[in-house]
Amino acid sequence: MLFDSLYPTQYYESSYVIDYEKLYDLGYRGIIYDLDNTLVPHGAPADERALKLMDRLKNIGYKIFFLSNNRKERVEMFNEKIGALYLCKASKPNKGGYLKAAEMMNLTPSQVLVVGDQIFTDIWGANMAGMRSCLVMPIDKSTDEIQIVLKRMLENVVLKPYLKKHEIIS
Repeated sequence: MLFDSLYPTQYYESSYVIDYEKLYDLGYRGIIYDLDNTLVPHGAPADERALKLMDRLKNIGYKIFFLSNNRKERVEMFNEKIGALYLCKASKPNKGGYLKAAEMMNLTPSQVLVVGDQIFTDIWGANMAGMRSCLVMPIDKSTDEIQIVLKRMLENVVLKPYLKKHEIIS
């Protein structure tokens, strides 16, 4: 189909409703996260909810990785209390960053899930790298920069046929 490489494996209401325990039982051992509008609003530090989720994931046994097109200062500020591995200025959707993240976690692409809020970066890159892609609804669209607003309009075109066959998991 035309948009297959852009479709997520699953589409969730939020990063915070994913059944991570079930996915761990299915053999996933690492999670690559986007930051802005995936875990917190654009530019925000890790909040209580994000910190609690990261602790939960570590207790389950996951390796956590932040893959971002942002600058180092942004990623380090978010990651300060978490201490996860990360790559900044990752050139998403280029699959190289995703594969490097898997390598840094000592995992194969098939053991990694990617969670992000944008189809043309997070989901497309994950799919090209052979990883499970989890699209989440953006936390706060009002903080999106103009280029992201325009991308989201295109994403709606891509998602329309997808949503005829799939549900958003809440």
